[in-house]
Amino acid sequence: LILRTEYTMSITMKYEMMILLTEEFNDGDLKTWAFHYAKALRKLNASEISVISRGKRDLAYEIKNQKRGNFIQINFSSLPKNIEDFSKNLKL
Repeated sequence: LILRTEYTMSITMKYEMMILLTEEFNDGDLKTWAFHYAKALRKLNASEISVISRGKRDLAYEIKNQKRGNFIQINFSSLPKNIEDFSKNLKL
């Protein structure tokens, strides 16, 4: 069972992450944020990283008095064990 768990954890999985930033950010700021996240993923040995700007969109509900936001989608591949470390870093 332990070998199977280790084997499962060594398979690269595909992930999709959506970043939401306030609408006040300009294109340069958005690129800086996207690069920041992509760089953090590379440090965790993620591969096949692609960044897609989804533009400004209306939110389904207000978040901190904001009705619109900039959406950035990041697709990448990684080992599942690395995702936990990345998630912890996001919460800081």
